[in-house]
Amino acid sequence: MDEDLPGGARVVVGVDETPASRWALAWAIGTARLRHMPIVAVHVSRAPIHPFPEALPVQHAIRQGEEARCTEVVTAAFEDVAGGVPWDLTTAIVGRVGDPGYHLVDLAREGDLLVLGRSRRGFLSRLLLPSTSMYCARYAKTTVVIVQQPSPPDDAQLSAEWTRRFWHF
Repeated sequence: MDEDLPGGARVVVGVDETPASRWALAWAIGTARLRHMPIVAVHVSRAPIHPFPEALPVQHAIRQGEEARCTEVVTAAFEDVAGGVPWDLTTAIVGRVGDPGYHLVDLAREGDLLVLGRSRRGFLSRLLLPSTSMYCARYAKTTVVIVQQPSPPDDAQLSAEWTRRFWHF
């Protein structure tokens, strides 16, 4: 599977269904265009899989189904962010099953740029599912960029901004 990936320095971006991931993908596309680097979009499914899938034929079918779903998630993210897979970039789509942090660190080589989104999660969510971005920041042997989705401005901030712009020509 990895032999199909582009060589040299790449932008490896983790993609899932969160808005923060969409911001990270947009940032990665812009950086790949700016630096003329190929982009590797990765989605890792956390589906529970038996450690020895060859022992159970049903597990092999589940893994293949999840990897196909991973490709659909990445394609939908490209469609949402850029109107489809960018034609001007060398792009590879990778689907894996397991722990996202482990697979992202495994795919990102030295010299690559690993881009991840950081969503706003509550304490209980962070307690039950550890942060993939923190795992990658700790264990990756390459540069890690964590893109946080911007928070929407509240109404008071918008009205103050409008008033300031209105009175200062």
